[in-house]
Amino acid sequence: MSQRVVIDSLAFAREGGSLQGELPVASLARVLDMLTDPAGDLSYRVQGRMGPRNRPQLVLEVDGVLSVRCQRCLEGIDSPVRIRSLLELVKDEEELTQEEIEDDSKDFLTAQKELDVVALIEDEIILDLPAAPRHESCALPQAGGLSEKVSPFSVLKGKVR
Repeated sequence: MSQRVVIDSLAFAREGGSLQGELPVASLARVLDMLTDPAGDLSYRVQGRMGPRNRPQLVLEVDGVLSVRCQRCLEGIDSPVRIRSLLELVKDEEELTQEEIEDDSKDFLTAQKELDVVALIEDEIILDLPAAPRHESCALPQAGGLSEKVSPFSVLKGKVR
C-alpha cells in the first residue's frame, strides 16, 4: 500500500510550506524492480520558498540507503541516497529562456494544483540511482550443478569424417 501526499505546488511555495517524514522503500513501486531488498525507510523534506525574480521553488532533500542489484553478480549493494534538488516552478515550459534551460544549478517543474510528493521523490530517486551498479570486485554468478566445464562442440567431436 503506497501512501500519497498531495500539495498545491504554487501555494505551498508561496506560503513557505514544509513537509518532512519517513517513506517506506516498499512503497516505491517504480523503484522496487531495481532493488534486492525493499526493507527500510528514506527520510524526506520538501521546503517551499520564493526564489530570485519572485519565482516559486521547491527544495527537495531525500536521505537513506537502498539495496540495489549488482549487474555483475546480481547480489545487493548498499547505495546511499543523498538527493538535494532545487525545483523552480513554472506555469509552462514556454516561459523559460534558453539561458535558464541551460542552467544546471536547478531544474524546472510545471506547477500543479495536485502535485504528488511521493511520485516526485520517486522520480528523483530514479534519476539519482546508478545506471549499472556493480561491486568493486565480484564474480559472475555460478551456474547451479555444473562442476565440469563442457564444451558445446564436444558433440561434434565424434562426427568427424
